[in-house]
Amino acid sequence: MSTSGQSSQNVWVGIDIGGTFTDFVIYSPSEQSLQRFKILSTPADPAEAVLQGLSQLPHHPGRHIVHGSTVATNAILERKGARTALITTKGFRDVLLIGRQNRPELYDLFPVIPPPLVPREWSFEISERVDCEGNILTPLQEHDLVSILEMLRGDGIQSVAVSFLFSFVNPAHEQWVTKRLRDEGFFVTGSSEILPEFREYERTSTTVVNAYVSPVLDTYLGRLEREMNPAEFHIVQSNGGRISVAQARGHGVRSILSGPAGGVVGAQYMAGLAGFTRILTYDMGGTSTDVALVSETIHVTTEAKIGGNPIRVPVIDIHTVGAGGGSLATVDAGGNLRVGPQSAGAQPGPVCYGRGGTIPTVTDAHVVLGRLPTDGFLGGRMRLNVEAAQQAFDDLSRQMVLAPRSGLDIRQTLALGMIQIANVHMERALRVISVERGEDPRETVLVAFGGAGGLHACDLARALGIPHVLVSPLAATLSALGMLAADVQLDYVQTVMLPGSTPIEILEQSTQPLVDQGQKDLHREGVDPDQWCLSRTVDVRYVGQSFDLAVPLTPHFQEEFHRIHHERYGYNQIETPIEIVNVRVRAVGQVTPPTIPTRPLGSADPIAAKWEDRPVVLPQGIQPVPHYWGNRLCPGHEINGPAILVLDDTTVYLGPTDHAAIDRYSNILIKVGATDG
Repeated sequence: MSTSGQSSQNVWVGIDIGGTFTDFVIYSPSEQSLQRFKILSTPADPAEAVLQGLSQLPHHPGRHIVHGSTVATNAILERKGARTALITTKGFRDVLLIGRQNRPELYDLFPVIPPPLVPREWSFEISERVDCEGNILTPLQEHDLVSILEMLRGDGIQSVAVSFLFSFVNPAHEQWVTKRLRDEGFFVTGSSEILPEFREYERTSTTVVNAYVSPVLDTYLGRLEREMNPAEFHIVQSNGGRISVAQARGHGVRSILSGPAGGVVGAQYMAGLAGFTRILTYDMGGTSTDVALVSETIHVTTEAKIGGNPIRVPVIDIHTVGAGGGSLATVDAGGNLRVGPQSAGAQPGPVCYGRGGTIPTVTDAHVVLGRLPTDGFLGGRMRLNVEAAQQAFDDLSRQMVLAPRSGLDIRQTLALGMIQIANVHMERALRVISVERGEDPRETVLVAFGGAGGLHACDLARALGIPHVLVSPLAATLSALGMLAADVQLDYVQTVMLPGSTPIEILEQSTQPLVDQGQKDLHREGVDPDQWCLSRTVDVRYVGQSFDLAVPLTPHFQEEFHRIHHERYGYNQIETPIEIVNVRVRAVGQVTPPTIPTRPLGSADPIAAKWEDRPVVLPQGIQPVPHYWGNRLCPGHEINGPAILVLDDTTVYLGPTDHAAIDRYSNILIKVGATDG
């Protein structure tokens, strides 16, 4: 970043809004100090929690904010975005309704298909046509827009998506309509601006999603900017990079998965310091669990869906399941126990929070099992109500026919069952992101974070054969830390449709406009030129295929494509001609991440961190288990399971055969036993 980032007057604040808690990490470059805290989220108005947390910090003239927002995500999932219309080429108004006709559930005879974000009555057509080579077949009938404008105003439309056929080749018609609509005061997204790429359904869907969420995000960010008055204000994108708020306001679709993306960046950073480059990230929060694979580099995809709507912008390849600390336990019609995906959220939250919850959650299960000390939560600042949690399990047990396990009462039996069900959901997610991507989880390290991750990580690693678990001392706020470690990152794409024999000089020439735009945008973002890094890739496929693979643009990109294809799909066809579908450029402005303090290794004896022994329910029954204060654990300490490590904002459970050691960054590195005792 600019040299101003190193001023002694500056402080950097990373903010991540979760379903239950909003996390803050504060870094002072001059003092190289890190502080962090959590407050309960305010789902009805997420900005309230952000402003409330910032009010607890001393006023600082050089406050730089990097924020991960769920506002765009919630706008889609809750269908609370702007009133949006679509204007497209005549004959294509139903592109969102037709879609791809894919069937996610192949044998479901009664599939429920989410309705498009734009209803059919707000989908409008204009007479114009451009062919696949950019030639104008039908000139734009400008007078068609006059009647459309009247209907837009009459229906109170706030935002308009414009997506014409083949506008990625020749955007002239789309640009004229976009400018005219903006002159009339509408928020407008043109497909050639957001995604100049072929496949009309995905391009139109991405454009509509951006038009739908951006006005909501713009209002939210505008309020924060006015009330926080930061020296700099950045938003983390779904690709793991940050951009300025000025850029983010018109590109809300790029920030839909910003919170989880920050977690992956933070996990990669902390794991890298510990010497690990092949990791599975495991972020268990209050509402959901996000998992991702990092193999040297973070995996990014352009094939993602949010609320049933495809988005083709680059996003970190994250798999999410509805299992978190706040996941609710219910009994289905057959009398079986279910966990999630419904969540207690921040209001009322788990029963043990004492905020009005009555249905037991995964967090309540840990309280009943003795794995979550009621007087050590959030460093003792928030006492948990074990009696209320027990009462909730009593109420739940009356809905089931269930015999207690040997040595346990009915509450503990139910709580243990809840943990096992939640673990199965999360184990399946980890398999999706690793085994289904052709990666062996046994060759990775599981990096666990989020407020609840440390309580489940060893069990999950054991089930998958993962030998080691890494838990950072910043685990509960790792997403917020990752936002401070995120580089400025901008992605550009252009469909070219060229034969695979095209000389590399021609391909480099095709990417040059994207490179020029990337350099221009990095300059506008305030990044020093010596921190710029631009890379070029091409999307390649065999002629006749409907999917493609991203390959670095080098003189040997053809051979690399064959290799990647074989690695991904188990075969290649070297004799088959290939074609280049898209060219891509990634512009990165490298930043200096927060310095993580280190301490020298000392004694292996952890007695100085010992708190006391307390009864805990293990798979073998109830037994006294040593508890340790996380803030007293020092580098060099080693702990044999079973044990409970109580950090200020997270708790780690070690099974009977697990062994933990503290490294010089105060990470907890756990060697996972093959069995649970």
